[in-house]
Amino acid sequence: MMWPHPTSSSPAAFYEQPSADGSRPGAYYINTLDMRGLQIWEMETLAHHEAIPGHHMQISIAQELEQMPKFRKYGGYNAYAEGWALYSEYFPKEFGYYTDPYQDFGRLADELLRAVRLVVDTGIHARKWTHQQVVDYFRANTPSSERDTFTEVNRYIVWPGQACGYKVGMMKILELRELARKELGKKFNLRDFHDLVLKNGALPLNLLEDNVRAWIAKQKN
Repeated sequence: MMWPHPTSSSPAAFYEQPSADGSRPGAYYINTLDMRGLQIWEMETLAHHEAIPGHHMQISIAQELEQMPKFRKYGGYNAYAEGWALYSEYFPKEFGYYTDPYQDFGRLADELLRAVRLVVDTGIHARKWTHQQVVDYFRANTPSSERDTFTEVNRYIVWPGQACGYKVGMMKILELRELARKELGKKFNLRDFHDLVLKNGALPLNLLEDNVRAWIAKQKN
């Protein structure tokens, strides 16, 4: 969905979850304020992140869970939610998506962006980097447009730690997936692993790990 009233400080895209009563569907918005700066090569990875199998699928499943308290249905944990969405950019590659190298460049560029975030978020809030230092690092290490660099840097300044959650969460989900694959061998089923990750709603990463380890032990027995 195109964003009806974007501003110069708006992000490139965002997801709006469905209403609790089901009267309004979920939607993700693309900022078309600067069409010349809109990076077409990231459209496929953006759709995976914001919609399927990313935020839309994860949040919609959580909202449909029965016998779950509301704070679990509608609340969230940044590293889990953004980690799943970033993982959702990655694993479609394993199923044959990103057949166009141009679109796969978009996937790689967005993963690079999340790695750069680890550096600049820490730089701002732990190393006292200046605004210009962050902008310079962004320009040197990402293919982001000037408008995206402007909005991203301002976001990191006012939202400490949020930008780190993407890569931290993705790495934990991949770590747990490979642990399960190693421990279970031929018994490992990727679909069952994904069901396990999603069926309890958003969780702190340590509780997610507890669930995966318990599932591994059950599958072995």
